[in-house]
Amino acid sequence: MISEKVKKLRPYVAGIQPIGDGWIKLNTNENPYPPSPTVANAIKNFDFARLRLYPDGDSNVLREAISQEFGLGAAACCFVGNGSDEVLSIALQTFFSGKTNILTPDISYGFYSVWAQMYDIGLTQIPLNQDFNIDVSQYRNGNGVIIANPNAPTSIALSKLEVEEIVKNNPKGVIIVDEAYVDFGTETAIHLTRKYDNLLVVRTFSKSYSCAGLRAGFAVGNSQLISAMITVKNSFNSYPLDMLAQVGVKSALQDEKYFRENLERIIATRDKTVKALKELGMNVLNSSTNFLFVEFENAKEVYEKLFESKILVRYWDKPRINKFLRVTIGAKEETEAFIQCVKRL
Repeated sequence: MISEKVKKLRPYVAGIQPIGDGWIKLNTNENPYPPSPTVANAIKNFDFARLRLYPDGDSNVLREAISQEFGLGAAACCFVGNGSDEVLSIALQTFFSGKTNILTPDISYGFYSVWAQMYDIGLTQIPLNQDFNIDVSQYRNGNGVIIANPNAPTSIALSKLEVEEIVKNNPKGVIIVDEAYVDFGTETAIHLTRKYDNLLVVRTFSKSYSCAGLRAGFAVGNSQLISAMITVKNSFNSYPLDMLAQVGVKSALQDEKYFRENLERIIATRDKTVKALKELGMNVLNSSTNFLFVEFENAKEVYEKLFESKILVRYWDKPRINKFLRVTIGAKEETEAFIQCVKRL
């Protein structure tokens, strides 16, 4: 009854969503602060009678707002979907389905390998360096590339010049750059999409815009790439983004002042946390994200002890990273509670 492909699938395992009060949730890289107050106002003032109708399937008003914010020149260069996970999934299906030698790091976002199984994609996993950096010189002559920048879970970023080097060295396929965390410490490659027809940059409203619960993401690229993604989307789900999400994230996008202040708070807490952990003798990888990748000799035991203290972080029992914990930067008091617990341990 069940297809052979589905029997072999190993789905992505998301971070624990706790039930009950008292948890400090540092395991899914959510923003510790609420979205801009303009988001609540936009949704409050929405005409709820319109919910009897289908939303705009192409999210044209939101696409136009994104186009203006990032200087794209045309909304036709922007695709919108139900979170960046859906956008990435559609992109991989559109550009890589049935292909081999798609280059990607051996340690990166776990969903990439799941989508590869679903869409019969042959990934070529390129090992990160000993210091967990991506060696851009190894990314050549692929039939496509999928990378996260900054990388997850390692938190390390490439420069825009390094991203451009990867694009130049892989002219045969589409280069997908997943920029879920880019606002926390590195430069976006969005403006390179006007120079290179085979570059697609994927972003999310979940992290830096504090809108994880609204589920909205977008991709920027050549209009032909975007048109192909819309074809796939309309062959799967014509209405991926509901009306409230479209209204809410558009409002978040337009409150630049709140957005910048929010980033500054998170980055300040991140830097203070790195300093405190290093004073305890911890190895903390350079972070350009809203999380830290911290090395412990007994990482699994520390994870379990933190869990007993109702502090959630991420642990993967996998080669090369099984001595690391990924720790989201929470509000100041949440991150301080994590540091104090580590001190006790």
